[in-house]
Amino acid sequence: MASLVLPSPTSSSTSTAPSSTSSSSSSIFCGRRSLAGKPLSAANAPYAVKCEITQPLNGRPCVPIINDQVLPKFLQSKRLQKAVDRNETRLKIFSGTANPALSQEIAWYMGLNLAKVNIKRFADGEIYVQLQESVRGCDVFLVQATCPPANENLMELLVMIDACRRASAKNITAVIPYFGYARADRKTQGRESIAAKLVANLITEAGADRVLACDLHSGQSMGYFDIPVDHVYCQPVILDYLASKEVSSNDLVVVSPDVGGVARARAFAKKLSDAPLAIVDKRRHGHNVAEVMNLIGDVKGKVAVMVDDMIDTAGTIAKGAALLHDEGAREVYACCTHAVFSPPAVERLSSGLFQEVIVTNTIPAIEKNYFPQLTVLSVANLLGETIWRVHDDCSVSSIFQ
Repeated sequence: MASLVLPSPTSSSTSTAPSSTSSSSSSIFCGRRSLAGKPLSAANAPYAVKCEITQPLNGRPCVPIINDQVLPKFLQSKRLQKAVDRNETRLKIFSGTANPALSQEIAWYMGLNLAKVNIKRFADGEIYVQLQESVRGCDVFLVQATCPPANENLMELLVMIDACRRASAKNITAVIPYFGYARADRKTQGRESIAAKLVANLITEAGADRVLACDLHSGQSMGYFDIPVDHVYCQPVILDYLASKEVSSNDLVVVSPDVGGVARARAFAKKLSDAPLAIVDKRRHGHNVAEVMNLIGDVKGKVAVMVDDMIDTAGTIAKGAALLHDEGAREVYACCTHAVFSPPAVERLSSGLFQEVIVTNTIPAIEKNYFPQLTVLSVANLLGETIWRVHDDCSVSSIFQ
């Protein structure tokens, strides 16, 4: 016989033990005993609640299980309150330093607060991450784009994933609005690395259970991960904005700036009332160096909408726009998801070739990169809805149907 000390009951409403806890029972359930053969009441409640412990099993002592029926009411309500709180905070969203504004918008759409995290750099540049909230048993979403400085932001994401894994998070999803190194997805010439596969391995080995990425440079990059990948297309955000323009569908033509983007442009044109498609034929002589050769399709007198996944130095899209004007296009719009805007992109985009340059905020817009023709659309609602569906185990692809 052993005893477990608990606070003395304060009211006569304390529940009594069920019949299954009689002395003849072999259960290790902990129940109240009577005092001198009398049932427990506020008048005769003891200061020690004795628990029936059976003989050890296989030489190991049995541990009594305390359930709600042997706890005072104020403890029951406290446990219940904590259980509700645990359910409400089972979803945690952490933000890296790459794009905190987008992370805040996502949390606002979802009706949540960003979880607290301490991210700092040591004097030698090493990254330090400490979670300021418990994530044990939680679904954790880490919002961190690997945009410039790509290496810094990538390493920060890896350290954040490791911190969550060591803190016993149930599921860790890396939300990567812009996936760096995605262009190095194949070998175009000898002795090249496939950095996209390397980065995918790093994220997986760090401890991520899932990746949520926006508009990967090529769909094959999903196969580089050995974990599930949810590929989010930002086209609906741009299409909704273009729908507000007073442009007749008969005057539209969707243009792919290169042959590799034809599938993306065709899907975009299908959403724009099956607009006709044109293709810019280019020959690339080096990284970030492109030479436009000719145009496949008719753009004369039409509003041309150039669609790409990213704009880096804007060399390809600027030369394509110049070609479209030479071929008689009335106006040229540039639409892309990732506004990398490496120099001299801003000078090329603001030179008067484009009526409007429409981008999203997967990469934060820096003030020095602003120019009059620039329009930045937010993908926070799209990512927030996707996170909810991943958390609730619902379909993600149905968003884009």
